[in-house]
Amino acid sequence: MAKVYVLFGANSAIASAYLDTIADHDSRASVICVSRHAINLSDNRLDIQSFKCDYSKANLNELTNHLKKHNVKPHQVVIFNGQLHHEEAMPEKKLEDIDEQYFNTLLNTNALTPILCLQAIAPLLDHKTPCTITCLSARVGSISDNRLGGWYSYRASKSALNMLFQSAAIELSRRAKQTRLVLFHPGTTDTALSKPFQKNVPHGKLFSPQYVARSLYSILQRPNELTEIGNCAYIDYQGSKIPW
Repeated sequence: MAKVYVLFGANSAIASAYLDTIADHDSRASVICVSRHAINLSDNRLDIQSFKCDYSKANLNELTNHLKKHNVKPHQVVIFNGQLHHEEAMPEKKLEDIDEQYFNTLLNTNALTPILCLQAIAPLLDHKTPCTITCLSARVGSISDNRLGGWYSYRASKSALNMLFQSAAIELSRRAKQTRLVLFHPGTTDTALSKPFQKNVPHGKLFSPQYVARSLYSILQRPNELTEIGNCAYIDYQGSKIPW
């Protein structure tokens, strides 16, 4: 039976590279791509369905109902949504830089949106079908690893995401006992999100989306090694555990 992948934030650079990676390794797969804008479906190696979604509760409910109607049982779900900066706001260097709108925007994009995506997938899960649900987090979301300070809003949003997914992992262990949750730190990747900060990245530590996608795909081939049911994994692009 063909495996079903669901990719949220499917228009991102890493998601596009992940789609290529799936095609390279699992050409029989069925992929459901969810994004705010239509994606390029020129690659005909896969069975791809595309859904435009504004990530509102109503729109996500429509997605859930559609997938339930077609009895979709996902093998793998990856949530690529995330934000660090926009034209009018950058990560804070000091307390005085904290801005209410920027803070709330990042909490919404980096924490609320991913957990709503997970909420939309939950009705598709059961006790029989193994499923791995992964969300892109960041090492800066680790409280114990924070040695530099700053970046208040981004750090807080990723820490909130981590807590939400750990809570969901506990709940899903009772509702869908073959579902594992993973938080994945991709490292500094050559995308629009990291552009303003790339000049400070050490040599060899700026990764291509293709490298990150291949690393993630490889790591997720052995979900049983990542974590036990009911305990969310928090790992980096090498598969190494990150302290909470």
